[in-house]
Amino acid sequence: MNRKILSIVALLFSFTIACGQVSPSQMNADGSGSWTSPLTVTQAISSQNGSTQTVEGYIVGQPTSTTTVVTSNFPNDYAFALADTSTELNTSNMIYVQIPSSFRTSFGLKSNPDLLGEKIKVTGSLAAYFSHPGLKSATAFELIGEEDPTDPPPTDPEDPVDPPPAYEEYYSDAEGKTGSALKTALHNIIDDHQTLSYDALWAALRVTDEDPNNPNNVILLYTGRSQSKSSNGGGANDWNREHVWAKSHGDFGTSRGPGTDLHHLRPTDASVNSSRSNLDFDNGGREHTEALGNFYDSDSWEPRDEVKGDVARMLFYMAVRYEGDSGELDLELNNNVNNGSAPYHGKMSVLLEWHEEDPVDAREIRRNNIIYEDYQGNRNPFIDHPEFADLIW
Repeated sequence: MNRKILSIVALLFSFTIACGQVSPSQMNADGSGSWTSPLTVTQAISSQNGSTQTVEGYIVGQPTSTTTVVTSNFPNDYAFALADTSTELNTSNMIYVQIPSSFRTSFGLKSNPDLLGEKIKVTGSLAAYFSHPGLKSATAFELIGEEDPTDPPPTDPEDPVDPPPAYEEYYSDAEGKTGSALKTALHNIIDDHQTLSYDALWAALRVTDEDPNNPNNVILLYTGRSQSKSSNGGGANDWNREHVWAKSHGDFGTSRGPGTDLHHLRPTDASVNSSRSNLDFDNGGREHTEALGNFYDSDSWEPRDEVKGDVARMLFYMAVRYEGDSGELDLELNNNVNNGSAPYHGKMSVLLEWHEEDPVDAREIRRNNIIYEDYQGNRNPFIDHPEFADLIW
């Protein structure tokens, strides 16, 4: 290469740096951010191209939806959000980091809430997570200031590889899909299962809804009351089996399938269940005198704040699980109340709001796992992946 060509190359390189396209401190062999010269969060947000990069920022919370990052009561260890400052509140200035299973014990916020506000470097693929700028398939995490980086130690080729959690494999066919394509893919994943008889639900609900502080009791959905497992029945203060998707909405009764699907059956106070009846869900009304925090009127029921998201995710599940094939009902959500015996349930816009306002909690995760492992062999996708709701609806 002669001097003239070298001079032209040097000028082009200087021009590229001056235009802000490449920072000299970030240049490496392949043009990506390196472990020693990582990208800022702002740079990572604008570089969602699937490339492998190292990003440095402050842990500012856990994403639970496209626009929601919680800073306390972390539901699990699956993700955290990074920002360029530790006080950032605007989710558009954050990148969502998906935490692989091998790193969750050390870097998940549920297990390590003290990590909030800490500075960290993460290497992974710049790809959307929760339909938001993200970093996935991470291979290295390092808290800034620690003596040793926390890369996984080299493994012997014969060492067993830690498999991903069951739910990650479970949803592989839904990867990358949105809208109706995602809804169809999820339906095909979750529709291969058996439900119990209506009588067998009593015993199952004693397990799925057990009070974690008292193994002799269950927690009732609308009142939140802890009540003896043996006090089930039809008396006013007994607990009974509530169809969260009202069984008259499609008129499926208590037959196997939607009528006995544990993913939307919950123990409730019998008289409160009677008050809820087959009402659609919406905000407003008068407060229920026994189930404080629940409101209702002639056409709708508003559950207490602590279970609003639970209700929404149960209805999302039903609308995806029952799609009209194999001789089953086609259950769908709409934005109406007074749906009566039609196979519809509302109110969709409100359910999406509740889904964001009340994120997935440990009790929902536990319940989902029990139903999958011990009873039906299928999962509620909207508990495992809350972002699916926005991607579909």
